[in-house]
Amino acid sequence: MKNRIVRSATYEGCSDVNGFPSEEYTLMYKKLAKNNIGMIITGFSYVSKDGRAMQPAQSGIDSPEKISYFRKVTDIVHEYDCPIIIQLSHSGRQTLADISGSLPVSSTDESSIYFRQKCRIIKEDEIYKIINSFTNAACYAKEAGFDGVQLHAGHGYLLHQFLIPETNKLTNEFGIDMVTGIGTKLIDMIFDNIKEKCGIAFPVMIKISGNHDIGKGFNYSRFDSLISFLDRKRFDAIEISYGTMDYALNIFRGNMDFDSVFQYNPIFKTNSKLKRHLYRLFIKKFISPKIINFSAMYNLNFAERAKQLTKIPIISVGGFRRKSEIEYAINEKKIDMVSLSRPLICEPNLVSEMINSKDDYASKCINCNQCVFMCDSGQVTACYRNKYYTTIRKGALP
Repeated sequence: MKNRIVRSATYEGCSDVNGFPSEEYTLMYKKLAKNNIGMIITGFSYVSKDGRAMQPAQSGIDSPEKISYFRKVTDIVHEYDCPIIIQLSHSGRQTLADISGSLPVSSTDESSIYFRQKCRIIKEDEIYKIINSFTNAACYAKEAGFDGVQLHAGHGYLLHQFLIPETNKLTNEFGIDMVTGIGTKLIDMIFDNIKEKCGIAFPVMIKISGNHDIGKGFNYSRFDSLISFLDRKRFDAIEISYGTMDYALNIFRGNMDFDSVFQYNPIFKTNSKLKRHLYRLFIKKFISPKIINFSAMYNLNFAERAKQLTKIPIISVGGFRRKSEIEYAINEKKIDMVSLSRPLICEPNLVSEMINSKDDYASKCINCNQCVFMCDSGQVTACYRNKYYTTIRKGALP
């Protein structure tokens, strides 16, 4: 890596209805790679169609037909001496049946507070199919030229659902371990299978949530147990984020754009003034009390704790907006890398600006979150404030 800054997995909105990445997808990563990003992690790609998220232009790496499409991406990124990792994901209960094509499965039959989609308990044979789906996706990724994969085990998606007792009600070997208080068997088997099929040297990273906002949350004992498990498995890097989609604003924090939610979100979309009023009341009563305000480096405490428990490279994401904050996290807190999402949507040349600046360069991102809530619109993910990057919506990337 040229530096310690990582582009954190960010939904691109650049794939067709079957999950094939478009030219815009390739151009987006070219733009980042040519501007001195140390490493790129792609947005979440589904490993099977039943694991699709509700976003309309999500990429998928669920079939060998897509290898050549992703190869175009990795070839261009590698021209700029930049490694690129693909994030693998299965949504579990955090999707809609109309999108996934079937009733969502999970380690619980309780619906997500946010999605309110009926789901069912996953059968044991289906668990093994999912293990194979992750393994196959990793093999396709390797053949497509990716430098490794990242398992998405945070933000309330399927692997995260298996990890925590609030969403894992299984009583078989894939359930919650009574000693550690977490459920790691699914991740354990996926990791082993990928290393067996792709080779021990093929990097397998993981993204986790330091804590979540459902039930009693993730106490330090369970967090420590998770890091210890990942340490024993020798994952190649651990990225630490926060939360689940039930309280999605706590993942990224900042402003709530109700207008975009009511216009584009598949769950809350409505033109009815009455429904909009009722939704606002629902959010104010049940969601808002748990919302956490934005603050600088808001996941660094979890990353620092993890770093004390393992020698595996630790990546912290969330709330990094200044050059001095990145330097502080790496030099003082001794974590290995800092990853950025919204600042790089706002300024894909941000790292170059920081490198060239003798001062404490600050991102232009103000956490307005229009980019976040427009993810449901079907448009390419872009900054809706900064004219520097809004041209991507017209496909006009240099």
